Amino acid sequence: MASSLSRWLVDPKKNPLAAIHKKTVSSRLRKYGLRYDDLYDPKYELDVKEALNRLPREIVDARNQRLKRAMDLSMKHDYLPEDLQAMQTPFRSYLQEMLALVKKERAEREALGALPLYQRTIP
Repeated sequence: MASSLSRWLVDPKKNPLAAIHKKTVSSRLRKYGLRYDDLYDPKYELDVKEALNRLPREIVDARNQRLKRAMDLSMKHDYLPEDLQAMQTPFRSYLQEMLALVKKERAEREALGALPLYQRTIP
């Protein structure tokens, strides 16, 4: 019961409030030229850092360029021009497949009792 309710709440195809939320997030990402996957912080979650390390250099460079452009626009209190906003694809994923693979490998290593590849250390 609870899992079907939670699935309904976050599915934009079934819940109109989720659709409105997705549309709002999409418009805000378009204003800065970002994709949803750009919001993942590699310093916060080490799986994201590992997934970014495994991606091709061109994809990571494009991500860094989008983030720099978004920070520049934010500092200038400006948005992308309307014609460029229309070309943006905020929900085209480039990180999710690799991130799922990294999480699956980490879970497998933990299940087998192997040492983790990386650990968070406090400097």
